[in-house]
Amino acid sequence: MNLRQTKELLARHQLAPHKRLGQNFLVHSHTAQRIVDLAGLNPEDTVVEVGVGLGALTRPLAGAAARVIGVEADSGIIRLHEELQDLPQNVRLVHADILKLNLAELCPNGARLKIVANLPYSISSPFLFHLIEHREHLDSAVIMLQKELGLRLNAQPGSKVYGAPTVLLAACADVEPLLAVGPAEFHPQPQVDSLVLRLSFYPEPARIKPLGAFNRSLFSRIVRAAFAQRRKTLLNALRPLEADKEKLAMLLESADIAPTARAETLAPADFIRLSQVMAANPLLDP
Repeated sequence: MNLRQTKELLARHQLAPHKRLGQNFLVHSHTAQRIVDLAGLNPEDTVVEVGVGLGALTRPLAGAAARVIGVEADSGIIRLHEELQDLPQNVRLVHADILKLNLAELCPNGARLKIVANLPYSISSPFLFHLIEHREHLDSAVIMLQKELGLRLNAQPGSKVYGAPTVLLAACADVEPLLAVGPAEFHPQPQVDSLVLRLSFYPEPARIKPLGAFNRSLFSRIVRAAFAQRRKTLLNALRPLEADKEKLAMLLESADIAPTARAETLAPADFIRLSQVMAANPLLDP
């Protein structure tokens, strides 16, 4: 559908873009098809689409994969599609908040999921953390994010935009920018540019394997604490995990990290090494 058709369809069904849900509907079919092409789907795949909207992505997804599970939080959108019966037969709609769904329950026969999503900007960061939490059940995710956040996920140590999401995602996925998308591709038009990225969770990133096993929960606690007060030295930022500064300094030095270093200067491998040291050391506070 184009912009005029999108507006007419919404008006006929007494719907409007829901600001609370952050709805911005794709209005150019060629952009939707391009995103699906870049997703690299196979005919036997089951794909989870987050945010069905008016079906701009859903239809080309249904043509490229065996099954599409469309997760949509807006009951009005669900009702529209049920009334019109306008989606292909291999599409199953699920009325739910994706952040409250156990993604493992959507896996067909235990297979890893492929996700495609035109995400509301308001849930982008929580959704990324949701993916990280369910990483063992994921093959890949092709998602559209606000460009600023998308670039942040590929940032390098030392950059001002390098942060906790960058590090946590780097420890479980490869991040590949695919397509820049301008505001004119949507109704209503957002005030920012968008970026489509592929997050590849399986197989595990090659850079992680040589580092050995590590406690993911502890790793996440360390990264979040370090960046929660990123202007502080790690010796001070990590005090919620170990109150004794002398003990904490010893742990940092055992991981070859200067206690005076700051979070933004550490590579993901440094945080992994620190989590290994802290997990092996009984001095760590519970």
